[in-house]
Amino acid sequence: MKLYDCTPAPSPRRVRIFLAEKGITVPTVQVDLRADEQFSPAFRAVNPDCTVPVLALDDGTCIADVMAICVYFEALQPEPPLMGVGAQDRAIVTAWQRRVERDGFFAVAEAFRNSTPAFKGRALPGRDDYEQIPALVERGRARVGRFFAMLDVRLADHEFIAGRRYTIADITALVAVDFARWIKLALPEECGHLRRWHGAVSARPSAKA
Repeated sequence: MKLYDCTPAPSPRRVRIFLAEKGITVPTVQVDLRADEQFSPAFRAVNPDCTVPVLALDDGTCIADVMAICVYFEALQPEPPLMGVGAQDRAIVTAWQRRVERDGFFAVAEAFRNSTPAFKGRALPGRDDYEQIPALVERGRARVGRFFAMLDVRLADHEFIAGRRYTIADITALVAVDFARWIKLALPEECGHLRRWHGAVSARPSAKA
């Protein structure tokens, strides 16, 4: 088993934090995205979609999706639970995970990939080329601002995003908040609850994974 990773990239970081919380160590293979190594014939044989992370299992199966990789390890090692306990809790965690991914992580990515010169002609991850759309930069930044405000309200009476327990929703939100610095958006001073949460989850050893 091995994990195809790229240390600076936000998507693989979500998996690394998840594994660190589980206490699981997986050998990694670094894929240099800046050098376009993801488009090499060797990596296309691993993941034709040309994205990381990818988990390669011992039998040759390759799982090329952040959440699918986390689901695999949650089933393999249920403790500590990061995707909910019981039907209701799992549903709540899933709903919040999807919301922070959609409204936070993807919003930052939208602004970043449509504004960064290095992504000219590569506005979406994957094997296909798409031109940048300048209007999506401001829309993405506006979405991130609303994301910050929404989380601040949620965290006013919740220790963690999905409730009392640290979960995959917190991992995705942490990476989204840190990713927002790439588009020069910091946590607003008035979002005290969000800033409290961010300080707490950033202090966890897993955040350095």
